Amino acid sequence: MDDLLARLHGALLPLEAPPGPHGWNHDDMVRLIGDVPRRRAAVLIGIRDDREQNVLFTLRTDTLQQHAGQVAFPGGRVEASDADVVATALRESREEIGLEERFVTPLGYLEAMETISGFSVTPVVARIAADAPLKPDPGEVAEVFEVPFGFFTDPANLRRYRMDFRGHNREMVEFLHAGYRIWGATAAMLFNLLKRMGHQPC
Repeated sequence: MDDLLARLHGALLPLEAPPGPHGWNHDDMVRLIGDVPRRRAAVLIGIRDDREQNVLFTLRTDTLQQHAGQVAFPGGRVEASDADVVATALRESREEIGLEERFVTPLGYLEAMETISGFSVTPVVARIAADAPLKPDPGEVAEVFEVPFGFFTDPANLRRYRMDFRGHNREMVEFLHAGYRIWGATAAMLFNLLKRMGHQPC
């Protein structure tokens, strides 16, 4: 884990310097959904402190109003009671998958990313204790699953494709692992992390 931690620390924005509200893809999102205020949100990119260095993901339930049935990181919108985006990511992780704060060591941030649903999402990257128990909330999360970090660093596991959104042809990335499709904003955040760590996926 020490080697991965060193590479992560070199790639992440420090905890004392959170990113601003505009995402790295702001100009692209202005073309797609306009220059309207974005709602703030945060997600937790949690990496187990174990041999496999597994990344935690959730599979959303089919009954949610937004992102039903999709793979996502635990997270959600910033509430007025949250001290900062780290607090949001920790609160949402506790509510969604039962991950208690004492098992989490935040490491830093990625740049915010804007979504077509009108959010500006700040990814908080964190170290998760190997023995941290998880208990998903069945109202929001159908399943929690984990994927070794090394899977994402192998260029053979990255798939590129194009999709049309309101007449705009967009290049997208996704990862397919053990029957799970990791795509959309979740895959884009992972891809950004890999690039910042010096990986150059094909």
